[in-house]
Amino acid sequence: MKQGIIVLLNGTSSAGKTSISIELTNQKEILFHHLSIDDFFHNYNDFINNKFPDIEPTRKVNDQDVAQILFDPIASMYYATIKLFSEMGLNVIVDTVLDNDKRFNDYLDVLFDHPTLFIGVICSKEELIRREQIRGDREIGLANSQFDKVYCFNEYDLEVNTEKLNPTECAEKILSFIKSDQDYSAFKKLTKRK
Repeated sequence: MKQGIIVLLNGTSSAGKTSISIELTNQKEILFHHLSIDDFFHNYNDFINNKFPDIEPTRKVNDQDVAQILFDPIASMYYATIKLFSEMGLNVIVDTVLDNDKRFNDYLDVLFDHPTLFIGVICSKEELIRREQIRGDREIGLANSQFDKVYCFNEYDLEVNTEKLNPTECAEKILSFIKSDQDYSAFKKLTKRK
C-alpha cells in the first residue's frame, strides 16, 4: 500500500490556505483529510475548559508563556499525526506557516521520506493587510510580520497566487499537478536551516 500524499501549503496568515484546503476536501476526485495545527490547539483548550470548568489558577501566566510551554508538545503530536495518516495511506492537507527555522526543520525531520507536495500559497503584503482588516479575527500586521520569513523559500513544487486565482482554481491547479504524476521533489531538496 502506498503512503498517502501530503499537500504542504505554506503561506502567511490570511494568504488563503484554509480556503484552498476546504476546496480540496470538498472535491470528489481524490480524498483528502485536512489537518490544521489550530484544531489541535482548539481541542486542547476545549479539553481543559470542559475537564476543569471551575479551575481558578493561583498565579497568572501570560499568554506568551502558555504558548511557549504548550506549542512544542502539541506541535509534535500534530506532526506525528500527519505522518501517521500518510503511513495509513491517507492523503493529508497541511496548511501551515513556516515562519521559523525550528518549525521548518521539524517538518523536514518528520516528512522527509514521505510524498510531500510543497506548495507556496502566494499573496502580496497589500492584499494580506486588506484581508486581515476584513476578517477581523486576526491581529492586524500578523501576516506582514510573517511575510519575509514565510516566503524565503525559492523552491516549491507548485505556487498558487490567491490574488489571481480563487480557492477553487487553486485547488484545481493542485489536483492537476497531482494527476500529472510529476515528482514531488522540492521538499526533499531542501536542507535543515540553522
